[in-house]
Amino acid sequence: MPPNLFQLIEREVPLELAAKIVKHEPSKIFRWLILLFVSLAMFGNYYVYDSISPLADLLSRQLHFSDSDIGLLNAIYSVPNVFMVLIGGIIIDKIGTRISTFIFAVLCLLGAAITASTGSLTIMAAGRLVFGLGAESLIVAVTTIMGKWFKGKELSFAFGLNLTLARLGSFAALNSPTWGKAFYNNWQTPLFVSTAIATISIVSVIVYWGMDIYAGKKFILREAAKQDEIHFKEIFSFGKSYWFVVLLCVTFYSGIFPFQTFAVKFFMESHGTTREFGGFLSSMLTLSAMILTPLFGLFTDYFGKKSLLMMIGSFLLVPVYLLMAYTKVNLFIPMAMMGLSFSLIPAVMWPSVTMIVDEPKLGTAYGLMTMIQNIGLAGFNLLIGWANDFSGGYTMGMWIFSILGFLGMLFSYLLRRSELGPNGHGLEKGFSNNI
Repeated sequence: MPPNLFQLIEREVPLELAAKIVKHEPSKIFRWLILLFVSLAMFGNYYVYDSISPLADLLSRQLHFSDSDIGLLNAIYSVPNVFMVLIGGIIIDKIGTRISTFIFAVLCLLGAAITASTGSLTIMAAGRLVFGLGAESLIVAVTTIMGKWFKGKELSFAFGLNLTLARLGSFAALNSPTWGKAFYNNWQTPLFVSTAIATISIVSVIVYWGMDIYAGKKFILREAAKQDEIHFKEIFSFGKSYWFVVLLCVTFYSGIFPFQTFAVKFFMESHGTTREFGGFLSSMLTLSAMILTPLFGLFTDYFGKKSLLMMIGSFLLVPVYLLMAYTKVNLFIPMAMMGLSFSLIPAVMWPSVTMIVDEPKLGTAYGLMTMIQNIGLAGFNLLIGWANDFSGGYTMGMWIFSILGFLGMLFSYLLRRSELGPNGHGLEKGFSNNI
């Protein structure tokens, strides 16, 4: 706009209103391009995390790593997240989303590069630690960006697309023995590939940075959502329904992700699959969640019965590990059951917290829940690795996973009993009061 025209407007109306006349809302195409690039940053993040599982047998044969060593590589990722989840939002608020996403993406790339640089367990674990420092905080930063660029009905759909694109990273990593078979002659080449893919996150964040600067000059933008701080005194005000959800969360995810750590190796050694087919079987969890989680979310909004659905999802996990450990059942059957559980429980569990906890305390509730989840992931990755080494096989670990499924079902039952009482929060109600 020519300066003389802006000056003319400024004489007639206040400066703030004049700026709004000159500026306008960003187009839908611009906003969805923002979504695309921050989601590509998450794609690289998810790929690097899941790059270890298809390598487990090569790490064992070529570097002589024990299962405890392999478990450590994923367990140590969760260690810094126990603390970072408490301060990540504060960092983002302090320095802004542009520079914070760049810093976290750089940490992810640096961690991937360190992991790929040498066969020393200590250095590889240090690389995974550095990666963990950036990975979960990058997710928090992207969440903040989404709150700035999307609102209303668009927000849930945008978050769904973001998660789908991010999980494509996991799907690509777990299926890399198929599309990148030539890379799997030694342990290091696939990690070099994951480092290269981590650069996608850097490039995507730089593009977002440029678009955000441009938007600040050209468009009217809403303020980014602020991350709530953790207030420890509020922990003691949460009711028992919240704690049953937290206990379900830690038992459920501790039965899923540590299993995936060793899944490809387990399929190859116990069921004689190829690495390619083992990677595909493991990726079925990711693929099913990409498709079914939004559908289950829509279903439960209408149907209600959220704690009952969590019981069903937990029940599905109880037999799958023992089926794989003791029978020669077609592996598609237990993995399909696990995929249904992995799609159903998250679709119901995370939104349930918003019904149980008052809105001003949601930041505290989700932060605490994620912190405890990461403690469980770190502990059970180490425990399952030790159990595999101690027993000389996978049976003990499979029993541990089945027990976790049973405990998840127990906590879901206790949640349902609590919600059916006089102090329920409406988890069992759907859109129709008659349900």
